[in-house]
Amino acid sequence: MSQSKDTSGPEEAFEALDSWVPDDGSGGDDGEATRREAGEAESSRASRGWWDRNADEYQSEHGAFLGDDRFVWGPEGLDEAEAGLLGPAQSLKGLDVLEIGAGAAQCSRWLAAQGARPVALDLSHRQLQHALRIGGDVPLVQADAGTLPFKDASFDLACSAYGAVPFVADPAEVFREVRRVLRPGGRWVFSVTHPVRWAFPDEPGPEGLSVAASYFDRTPYVEQDERGNAVYVEHHRTIGDRVRDVVAGGFRLVDLVEPEWPSWNTQEWGGWSPLRGNLIPGTAIFVCVRD
Repeated sequence: MSQSKDTSGPEEAFEALDSWVPDDGSGGDDGEATRREAGEAESSRASRGWWDRNADEYQSEHGAFLGDDRFVWGPEGLDEAEAGLLGPAQSLKGLDVLEIGAGAAQCSRWLAAQGARPVALDLSHRQLQHALRIGGDVPLVQADAGTLPFKDASFDLACSAYGAVPFVADPAEVFREVRRVLRPGGRWVFSVTHPVRWAFPDEPGPEGLSVAASYFDRTPYVEQDERGNAVYVEHHRTIGDRVRDVVAGGFRLVDLVEPEWPSWNTQEWGGWSPLRGNLIPGTAIFVCVRD
């Protein structure tokens, strides 16, 4: 990831996204699944390609659950309107908010409806095209989370619902960038797959309830094409690793939320399901503050 910094603020951040040229750098479709090392550049390239190729399917499959303007923290369906992890909804009015890994900017639209001034950032051009398709006045920025194109102290809050953090090789670097663009006292809240899930098969049924791997194995999960190029990368961090990354990024952890599976949610989402959700956590939400 480049360390060069732009000097634009939220008002100047909007980028026109009126065309799409896939640029996955991977050379093919998803292929062999393995566990191997994958660095920052390879992880970033794979993530951009994967989300550009799969954004249409993702939004088609999960768009109804996510809504056009809801803020959902994960497959359990925990809604920010109820959780208030960013603060009371009425307190968001007038705040500058950066959503990282925004996808189609559903969360940012909810923030805008509360009177906030959100900016939706994502690595994938195609995901942001879906944001344009849905509509709204939220500024959209295509950029890597490790090199945020904003001035220091540009935002009051930053958030990410399953965006960016699981897919980067060095999350502490991302956290340091988030800290840089936040104002003192700013809150940084992000959700990821609960680390304990990495010890279990990624299956929604009974086969996903038996430990099959070491929780302490941090080797990334990689899907690669026939030439060995990564087309999807996800990085495992233990709970302790996540806490240390938060501290290394310059934040203070003030809460760790593990949403329980609600009785109303009967749908499966990949390896998330009512069966598993009632027994083991599926999502971890880290609530952090920049001192």
